Amino acid sequence: MQYTLNAIAIVRSCFTDKFGIPRQSGLAPAAQAVIELLPPYDHPDAFTGLEQCSHLWVEFVFHRFAPGEFRPRVRPPRLGGNRSLGVFATRSPNRPNRLGLSVVKLDRIEQTQGGTRLHISGHDLLDGTPVLDIKPYVPYADAVANASNQIAPEPPPRLAVTFGDKASAQCERESARLGQPLRPLIEQLLAQDPRPQYQTPDPERRYAMTLFDVDVAWHYQRDETGHRIEVVAVEPAA
Repeated sequence: MQYTLNAIAIVRSCFTDKFGIPRQSGLAPAAQAVIELLPPYDHPDAFTGLEQCSHLWVEFVFHRFAPGEFRPRVRPPRLGGNRSLGVFATRSPNRPNRLGLSVVKLDRIEQTQGGTRLHISGHDLLDGTPVLDIKPYVPYADAVANASNQIAPEPPPRLAVTFGDKASAQCERESARLGQPLRPLIEQLLAQDPRPQYQTPDPERRYAMTLFDVDVAWHYQRDETGHRIEVVAVEPAA
């Protein structure tokens, strides 16, 4: 059977590249985005009552993941990329229909003559993501107190994140230009260690990701307290 699904909205996100996006929603509360509704789904009446909800379910398409032949097993990054699991036991984007589901915080609803926009945070959505549906998060039904997942029983460990003097000044300048809280966003993202987990931390290796139109570069340091990440540059993207 085949079904036709229409995008009802497009995400305008701080994440302009796949590398560095949180592996789950809620792990980076400083990550902000706007869901821009498309006509005719932007009618104000469709959002009556939504202002009473603090969080939303967002159903979307992994639009930057090229479709291919169905693979029953995948290698989740959380497990270091060296262990395979059944695709339906993971949240890998390599799925039969490339569908994703995330819980996000609804900060405010903006309704203008140009349409309806939902301002959200704590998301894990790539810029340009097509949205298929939006539903209210219902705590008494959606938060299962005794639920368990032995594959991912707890959040990933967090690393300390520091800024060099130059990077700190650059970050402050770019934050002012963008009107966005860059520093907490960078700290929350890098603390989750976005590098491929199969790689051994190398203090000589430089990593980089793009947020908005800014390139963020960092490397790993080892000291008496263990591993940490040092941000070395926060510069306009080339």
